[in-house]
Amino acid sequence: MSIKNIRLEVMQAIEPKVEGFIDEFLIPTEKIWQPTDFLPDSQSDNFFDEVEKIRGEAKELGYDFWVTLVADTITEEALPTYESWLMDVEGIDQHNGKDNGWSKWVRAWTAEENRHGDVLNKYLYLSGRVNMREIEITTQHLISDGFDIGTDRDPYKNFVYTTFQELATNISHKRVGKMARNKGNVLLAKMCTIIAGDEMRHHLAYREFVKTIMGQDPDGMVLAFADMMKKKIVMPAHFLRESGGSIGEAFEQFSNCAQRLGVYTSQDYIDILKKLNDYWDIGNLRGLSDQAEKARDYLMKLPERLQRISERMKFSQEQHTFKWVEANGML
Repeated sequence: MSIKNIRLEVMQAIEPKVEGFIDEFLIPTEKIWQPTDFLPDSQSDNFFDEVEKIRGEAKELGYDFWVTLVADTITEEALPTYESWLMDVEGIDQHNGKDNGWSKWVRAWTAEENRHGDVLNKYLYLSGRVNMREIEITTQHLISDGFDIGTDRDPYKNFVYTTFQELATNISHKRVGKMARNKGNVLLAKMCTIIAGDEMRHHLAYREFVKTIMGQDPDGMVLAFADMMKKKIVMPAHFLRESGGSIGEAFEQFSNCAQRLGVYTSQDYIDILKKLNDYWDIGNLRGLSDQAEKARDYLMKLPERLQRISERMKFSQEQHTFKWVEANGML
């Protein structure tokens, strides 16, 4: 049987469990928070006073902070790309007028994720500290340019990617929220913290998907995990560009910014890999094929290797001027 057919069989075997995963890791629409729970009520007589408060608090946040928050927002706003990508994964079937468990998961996960971009976008608009038109242009580019995360239609690789990426976004949003709180911006801190909580739940779900697959097909899952780490887990916004720029041009500058701030660093990447190796018990897997044994050994040695590389890496301290954020008075 081909690798593709094995993976499809495994996805079909696990599919009946997905309803349980939805109940465990997602929150019903009527109970979960919505962007308007945090933003000024436009029907209230106090609306303009609340907006003025947001604008005043926003002045306390520095240039690198705004660049990072904008890039985080754009990444969340590019959600249509991520849903269409996942819907095309082998085993996620939305045809014949009936969703299977996997496609129900993707739709429900997307619905939760959609709120993140909504609340952050509205906050940026009300803050008066950013160029919304440039942000909107970048967002449109990011969606229309698409992305390639090196997973193709392979469910194993896609679930490794989403497990890793959801924890990375949890870390980023949580730290941005902490920085906002330290500057006295309680509202933004609450927003970022609750988004981080969503990302953690989603991480736990995808982590469980991989663990479940590991129980069915350890050889295939270990090989997929190793392959993703050899390619390196790229961020969803790695094609980020500003108006008039080339694809991916803005991403490196944003990454340097996030590294300088300590929002998401090379050390975080290594720590996530260690956590996944531990949770999936990679080091203790037995009965693997020779090829999978080599993949397991590679995964177990990789954190130490990446640590040595990280200690030699240098990041630019030069502050790039983005079109998204006005530099005047913020440097």
